Amino acid sequence: MQVLKFGGTSLADADLMESVVRIVEKALEEDRTIVVCSAIAGCTDKLIEIGGLAAKQDTEYVLELEKLKKRHTDIVEKLLPPGYQHKTLKQVNSLFERLGEKAQGVFLLGELSAPSLSAIQSYGELLATCILNDKLQSLGLIAKVLNSQDLVLIKSNTVDTEVTFSNIRKAVEDQPHTELFLVPGYIGRDSANRAATLGRGGSDYTASIFAAGLHARKVEIWTDVPGIMTADPKVVPTAKPIAHISYRAAQELSHFGAKVIYPPTIQPIVNEGIPIFVKNTFSPGDPGTQVEKNPPKSGEGVVGIAHSEGISLISLEGSGMVGVPGFSSRLFDALAKEGINIILITQSSSVYSMCIAISDKDADRAKKAADEVFAYEISLGKLNPLKVESTKYSIVCLIGDHISGNSGTTGRMLAALGRHSIPVRATAQGSSERNISVIVPSVQVHEAIRAIHHEFFDRFTDRVIPLFVAGYGRVGKALIEMLRDNAASIAKRSGKELRVCGIARSKKYVINTEGIDLSKAAELIENGSTGSYIDALSSLSLENPIFVDCTASEETGFRYPDLFGSGFSVVACNKIPFSGTYAQFRNLQKEAKKAGVSLRYETTAGAALPILVTLDRVLQSGDKLVKMEAVLSGTLNYLLDNYQGEGWDELVESAHRNGYTEPDPSIDLSGKDVLRKILILSRQAGIHLEESQVQLEAIPADIADRYKGAKKAGKKLRYVASVDAGGHAKVGLEEVGPDSPLYALKGTDNAVLITTGDYPSPMLIQGAGAGTRQTAGGLLNDILLSLYR
Repeated sequence: MQVLKFGGTSLADADLMESVVRIVEKALEEDRTIVVCSAIAGCTDKLIEIGGLAAKQDTEYVLELEKLKKRHTDIVEKLLPPGYQHKTLKQVNSLFERLGEKAQGVFLLGELSAPSLSAIQSYGELLATCILNDKLQSLGLIAKVLNSQDLVLIKSNTVDTEVTFSNIRKAVEDQPHTELFLVPGYIGRDSANRAATLGRGGSDYTASIFAAGLHARKVEIWTDVPGIMTADPKVVPTAKPIAHISYRAAQELSHFGAKVIYPPTIQPIVNEGIPIFVKNTFSPGDPGTQVEKNPPKSGEGVVGIAHSEGISLISLEGSGMVGVPGFSSRLFDALAKEGINIILITQSSSVYSMCIAISDKDADRAKKAADEVFAYEISLGKLNPLKVESTKYSIVCLIGDHISGNSGTTGRMLAALGRHSIPVRATAQGSSERNISVIVPSVQVHEAIRAIHHEFFDRFTDRVIPLFVAGYGRVGKALIEMLRDNAASIAKRSGKELRVCGIARSKKYVINTEGIDLSKAAELIENGSTGSYIDALSSLSLENPIFVDCTASEETGFRYPDLFGSGFSVVACNKIPFSGTYAQFRNLQKEAKKAGVSLRYETTAGAALPILVTLDRVLQSGDKLVKMEAVLSGTLNYLLDNYQGEGWDELVESAHRNGYTEPDPSIDLSGKDVLRKILILSRQAGIHLEESQVQLEAIPADIADRYKGAKKAGKKLRYVASVDAGGHAKVGLEEVGPDSPLYALKGTDNAVLITTGDYPSPMLIQGAGAGTRQTAGGLLNDILLSLYR
């Protein structure tokens, strides 16, 4: 035996009922089947409205009845063949006549009692069952209708399972050859033989009762969603169905707002260990969600996120609580007497304060009750009057099985909120190990849900990576061109769309999180906003954003921590932030790690040459640097390689025009640029080098004489930076002979000789170390590497 329950959205119109019939036909190929029917979508609410209007003696109830009747007759006329319509319409009219009589009685009395309301509500399920039964009969599928009002006994708002199970078993056993049964959900009868209803989730409860009473093989709940989702898809567009979930985790999700399953209604199934399948009527072939006792274990145990809004916080604090037993129980007793439900509790380890989450509607009564019970302590100043923070908060819950046993789950959740600057007012973890809850401001609750969902479900599946470029000079423009011209190939190789969402130049910037038309970048920037680009970025809430620093700005570099705190990874060719003090260098790395983002700066020393990554591998393997010698200025190497003893100034100007120099060529000639690079390389190699420790020689005024001397000795001039394991570093002009790998360098090439304990014969890394496209290419490579931090 199997039980299939169809919700109101699955029976909302004729087309959907056709889908239900096909699902039932397929189910019958597997097993005997009980189909539980809800009222058509919106019908129960409309019946409650009709009862309310009648109780107010408002004749509008008659018009509403006619509208509801027309909805049902329209379904019949579209769903059934003409030859079957007359019989069904007659039954529908008969049910509406009886419903009208009930409503008229309420109208005449001017009173709507609970039994009368239940009687009125019961017609929704009876009507839907009648129509579906006749449709099945028209196709030759003969079903036996079991009226749940004759079988389900409700006493004091609780189902008498002993009597009900006995009634259900007898009704089915009396039909040994019947393969298909139809049952109206939601309704039953009380001990006075009056119509009664099962409350919220009543049709699910009916399915649960029938399944438990008959020891069914499974229950299928057919609805309008693909299953139980990892989050509300209206809040998180990337939410996905949960394939498997335990009963208890499903109940936790439902308790905190997920609406597919109402916890009390499935308890009879849980007790029997019967699996539940939540399926989508609109896409019957989808797997949906299986709810079971022992689902397959997922990697981290996290299955979904739920939330509830309309939370108030009440805080009790004071020195009179410390070391005095009974304060908590007195508060709980006071709230219990007022019928106030406690949603969450946190208490400081010092027992000086306690914070409790309750529903907004209970806030005023909670304050009054607590102030009364603690009036004496408050009068003595041992306790502060109860503080109530109303209508400001929501609760967000991360739910799974044994999630507390997975190291780092709580930390990741809080870190995700921190990256989006979402404050956490309180946090708690249930003793069931299935729930980590946080209280956050209601104005940021959707942002909080998306941040947590991204951390646990989307982090490695995001396709769009928003990029924000700072600097629209030669390198910035070249990077934008590369991104524009190679978008398709980048997406194919990486599986990601690198979408430029922001560009800044000097004091103007443009931001569009949907993406910028790169063909109009210059025009958009010119007409863009003024002010702080980084302040504007820090106010955004995005997933996996990357800030690309193409500037030589000290101010920009020292704002990186602000970007880290807002969830931005940083890719930079800006040397300044990495060549300040060693403490600043280390702090940037620590802050990026703390925020869980990537920091890459390969292009700060050697354009696209893999120098920094090689030094990383040296250290990670346990090897140690012995010495490093390098030509790190493509500009100076270009100048020295092309210099013939005269025309030095003209050569510098030519290099500047070709994009080989810094925006200010004097930085190259002073050796400051190379100094910054050797500082970065030394620090990457684990040497705590400061600028004051480096012996620096600028390009001398007697460059012509130095050139002639080197040439006479059969050597060449190279601008060399060197450092050893002891931190002895120097930067300056040197003569190198043919036996040195640095002798043969051409054009803008850089070269780095790395001698380590494992490599006494130095490793050589050589290639173009300057140039606009080379640097832009190096930045692009770092961007792609940042995707896999």
